Amino acid sequence: MDYTFFDFLKLIGSLSLFLYGMKIMSEGLQKMTGEQLRNILAVMTKNRVMGVFMGILITALIQSSSATSVMVVSFVNAGLLSLTQSIGVIMGANIGTTVTAWMISLFGFGKFSISIISIPLMGIGFPLIFSAKSKRKSLGEFIFGFAFLFLGLDFLKNSMPDLQNNPEVLSFVSNFANMGFLSTLIFLFIGTVLTIIIQSSSATVAITLIMCSRGWIGFESAAAMIMGENIGTTITANLAAISANVTAKRAAFSHLLFNVLGVIWMLFVFNYFVDAVAGIVENVSSVNPTEMSSFLSTISPQEFSSINSLPASELSADLVAKQELYHSYELSTSYGLSLFHTLFNVSNVFIMIWFVNVYEKICKLIIKAKADEEDEEFQLQYISRGMLSTAELSILQAEKEMEVYANRTRKMFSIVQKLAVTKDESKFVKTFARIEKYEGISNRMEVEIGTYLNKVAEGKLSNKSKERIRAILRGVTEIESVADSCHNFAKHYKRKMDANVTFPDNLRENIFAMFNLLEKSFDKMQLIIKKQEVTKEDMTEFINYETQINEMRNFLKRKNIEDVNNNIYSYQSGVFYMDIISECEHMGDYIINVVESVNHQKI
Repeated sequence: MDYTFFDFLKLIGSLSLFLYGMKIMSEGLQKMTGEQLRNILAVMTKNRVMGVFMGILITALIQSSSATSVMVVSFVNAGLLSLTQSIGVIMGANIGTTVTAWMISLFGFGKFSISIISIPLMGIGFPLIFSAKSKRKSLGEFIFGFAFLFLGLDFLKNSMPDLQNNPEVLSFVSNFANMGFLSTLIFLFIGTVLTIIIQSSSATVAITLIMCSRGWIGFESAAAMIMGENIGTTITANLAAISANVTAKRAAFSHLLFNVLGVIWMLFVFNYFVDAVAGIVENVSSVNPTEMSSFLSTISPQEFSSINSLPASELSADLVAKQELYHSYELSTSYGLSLFHTLFNVSNVFIMIWFVNVYEKICKLIIKAKADEEDEEFQLQYISRGMLSTAELSILQAEKEMEVYANRTRKMFSIVQKLAVTKDESKFVKTFARIEKYEGISNRMEVEIGTYLNKVAEGKLSNKSKERIRAILRGVTEIESVADSCHNFAKHYKRKMDANVTFPDNLRENIFAMFNLLEKSFDKMQLIIKKQEVTKEDMTEFINYETQINEMRNFLKRKNIEDVNNNIYSYQSGVFYMDIISECEHMGDYIINVVESVNHQKI
């Protein structure tokens, strides 16, 4: 066979162009509709049926069930969706992804191929890409992606080896074609592996459509490959969930479980289902797609080459008739596989939607949550160290992580208060060590969140998103300063214990009066971070807390000078005492700075 390494590179390049077009088109749409998709998903997935419809809609829009699955896993990881809600969306994504197959069938195999206008489409999209407005830029990227996708598909069809003239190349595949049920399993496995390797079910569906329309594999074998592609596409979400929390892992696993169980029940009725689909297509097109291979066996390699490369005007009447019949078979085959893909996924959802709760229980049974880990163990809950989500979702994840950070720091402050009343030296040492460990965790959390947001900031963001990132970074820095204050409290108390200094009751009461004001301020800060909103009343309340803390600090500072001069307690005691009181005032400043960062973020 005259098929060189250069021809192979053309095949890989054509597939790469197809995949790149899919990626650019998907990302362009996500940028245009990212915030809206997030809001819609959060609101419209309250029941499983709406979740399915949202999965269909989003996947049909962004043209990638893998992207939808990764998005859903990210939403679950960010706490926006429950496991039950995510299962419904994932079910819908399986139906939504069949839109790609129909697009390829309609525009890639029909009499009018959209690849003809791919270059003019790039001419339309080119000036939009350089637009100053992000929405127009995203629209330009979508148009470019759309053009690349079908240009790549056209190249892919033309880059496939000429197997009609060289049937020995796929002779090993034909050996598996007449083995009954085993053949179905083999081609199912081929479809699964191919999708895992390529990481795009849309690309493998396109390849399957081409292989079947050229007669390299039978209609039944192609249908089995499509079922396998449904399983293979789940690998992306499971990879994205590796570093996510346990609920997100379960959501990704539910996608795999749903598709595997769907394939299992389909295997019992596979032949009947394929015949039914072929019958529907035959009634519409008058050609049965299962007879494609038989028809091609009646055409010689030379005739096949002629009807594929020459216009009808240059062919004999006999070849013109065969050319028309071949195009009819090609079209009915692509439509038949698209219909099989759609009906299989619709049937699967219709059956499985009633067992969402069972899916949830199975996922929880297989992926068990670890025993409660010690609070001192560092682990981000919402930010994934693997794939980045869309910009909007990434920012939302950082906001949720900021809330966790604040809660952890609040707990650190509670431990400080326990340290303040601990008299036993061994318990003091253990508690002090715990605070130091919290301080180390706090430093790492600041770095992790900051690094993540810097990566997000490297993408194409709106001015509003950039402002939100700056505000979150400021808030995270201020929370770390609060943690530093907690650590400073611990160090002050340690120096006090090392110096064998004891505070009189009135000093302890004054310190805890300041601690009480800080607790109120802290609690209010946590609520504001949770709701990500600051009202005028909130700011007034915080200013009152800040004023009280400052006034108490000034009063106690004056009172300390008088008490030391009157020998009520030692000068050394007064130094340790004022260090703690001053640190209280510093912490109050940091807390109000966090609140101001949230307020600035939402302006």
